[in-house]
Amino acid sequence: MIEILKFIEIAVAVCLILVVLIQNKGTALNLNTMSGGMNEITRRGPEKVLHNITVVLGIIFIFNSASLFILR
Repeated sequence: MIEILKFIEIAVAVCLILVVLIQNKGTALNLNTMSGGMNEITRRGPEKVLHNITVVLGIIFIFNSASLFILR
């Protein structure tokens, strides 16, 4: 059981790193600061999908890490 959780944690960590690297936060952040306003950034299309995948992978990673901590 612990070996499966370790494998899942490594796989989720790699996927989380890749998804975060794919996102282009610098461009959206730069446009927001140049406009001078504190407008909410609306995510559309692939950017929204990547954001949702990042959130889901983060939640899975946290629960998996907690499970490994409890089972050890």
